[in-house]
Amino acid sequence: MIVSKLAVCTVAILGASASPVFRRSVAATGLRSRQDGTISSTAYSVPGANSNELRADEVSRKKETFLYGPSLGVGPAYPAGELGLVYINADEAIVTAERNAQLAVSRGDGTQAMANAAKYNGLKTLDDYTRLYDHEWQNSSRPTGQDSGILTNYTQDLLFSMERLSVNPYAVRRLLPLEELPFAVEDATIRSMAGQPLRSLLDDGRLFYVDHRNQSTYNRTDKFGAACDAYFYISPSSGDFLPLAIRTNVGSNLIYTPNDSPTDWLLAKMMFNVNDFFMAQIDHLARTHSVAEILYQAAIRSLSDKHPVLAILKRLMYGAFGIRPLAMTILFNPGAAIDRFFPWTGTAATQFNNDTYANGYAGAFHANWIRNNLRRRGLIDCAHGPPLKDFPFYEDAGPIVDAIHRFTRTLVSSYYPNNAAIRADPEVRAWLAELTGNGEVIDFPPIDTRSDLANVLAEVARLVSVTHHAVNTNELITSSGTLPFHPTALYQPIPTEKGITNVVPWLPPLNQSLRWISVSANFARPLLAGTNRSIVHMFDDDVMLGRMNEDTRRANDRFMETMRARSRVVKSRGFGKDGLSQGMPFVWNALDPDIAPWSSTI
Repeated sequence: MIVSKLAVCTVAILGASASPVFRRSVAATGLRSRQDGTISSTAYSVPGANSNELRADEVSRKKETFLYGPSLGVGPAYPAGELGLVYINADEAIVTAERNAQLAVSRGDGTQAMANAAKYNGLKTLDDYTRLYDHEWQNSSRPTGQDSGILTNYTQDLLFSMERLSVNPYAVRRLLPLEELPFAVEDATIRSMAGQPLRSLLDDGRLFYVDHRNQSTYNRTDKFGAACDAYFYISPSSGDFLPLAIRTNVGSNLIYTPNDSPTDWLLAKMMFNVNDFFMAQIDHLARTHSVAEILYQAAIRSLSDKHPVLAILKRLMYGAFGIRPLAMTILFNPGAAIDRFFPWTGTAATQFNNDTYANGYAGAFHANWIRNNLRRRGLIDCAHGPPLKDFPFYEDAGPIVDAIHRFTRTLVSSYYPNNAAIRADPEVRAWLAELTGNGEVIDFPPIDTRSDLANVLAEVARLVSVTHHAVNTNELITSSGTLPFHPTALYQPIPTEKGITNVVPWLPPLNQSLRWISVSANFARPLLAGTNRSIVHMFDDDVMLGRMNEDTRRANDRFMETMRARSRVVKSRGFGKDGLSQGMPFVWNALDPDIAPWSSTI
């Protein structure tokens, strides 16, 4: 059946992901709440052991019309079929509207930044790069602006190392005492910094590692990048988490340490940042969008629109199917952003994305539940070394995730009186079969208890909010994508020997820098801050809650209260007497629940 564009749009207004009801945003008054294909006040319900025939027929029709189509080039299957097209059109409209609103903001900022080009002095010095943000890009980086300290303290080693525990917490791991050391560094050099040799740091559980060597295997553009791996360590004297050595793995395969000249060492950290930023951005697409999308597709094919589980997933996956098509257009296709700003091609980035999804590093669902992942990498609850003195990502993510879990536990318990009721729900059974069968979800756990189902829903919510926004969205313009310390590529070949006296030749020229900042601004969502598109309002959908039970509505009230309190904590941050915030020489605001959205964006 061919569905006309008008028909699709009409159905889409009613039929896909749940919409917010903006209480404070005049621009959004045209949006309508919806949860299924009808205007309905019928209460959500679970089918129990004896599902009625009409409900079973509804699910059967959805399965016939919402199909798994081919991947778009990145990630797993993409929706197809008549109903799949309805969802795609609705979500593309959502994504396009939000993106167009931000483009109007970022283009205005860009016009002003270009008009003020004289003040950047042709980017002759590192200080000139910081002027790129001096009273510029203010609308795109609202309400926080660039993180305090990120443009002034970037030469500090502590800022560099603590970014591994904040703006990209998914690359670093603690080395186990029985592991072979990935590379050797002279004992005298290590002793002068850490007070003991590398092997002792390993034996004591103080040695950490980031490995970006796989980036050497992907096709390149005309720009330059290394394939760094690096050691970090917990200082035996101060307890600080600090950098120890960076190896380039290209050309002369130089190994840099803080004992090198300040200029050589600064360039080494920038080389590492090129690799780490590429990993963070491409990995996040697999880790968040791809994993959540395929779970959602399986749910649409298995659960009735009357099921509270599908209602929650529709809410969380707002606009989800509009993201990958846009990503291909603006990021991955030939001539798009990755080709223009990175040392690796857009085609290489799609391969990287698909590799990290398929091998489970980003694509495994259960293994990457937040605490499972952090424990496995030795970042929390580690038995073979001292704990991290500060872990900003976990400090901010943990309270949000815990509050989400409390909500989903109440939701599930209010609809299922016991664990047997979970096992008796034929739609949940069908969803599980779909996930592990046609959906080909990697590492999906059993759903045998109320806790199992609550955990699954909570982790989907965590993926599209906390995990996504810690590395993407506002982060690019406020911290992880800021120049000069975070170039996306280098503009001179990787040095074959030490002794450089100026890092500026390796950094992007003025026009390229302004273009990059414009791209990073396009990903920001300042217009969503303080509205009911923020995490505070994750479950605060009037239509959805109107069809839920009273226990769930009260759980939402408690969640919102908790998130508002958490937002006040984040907003009150500044530098302490030691000049640090969360153990860092910059103030990190990415996971303020009143600023970060409750769903993924692009």
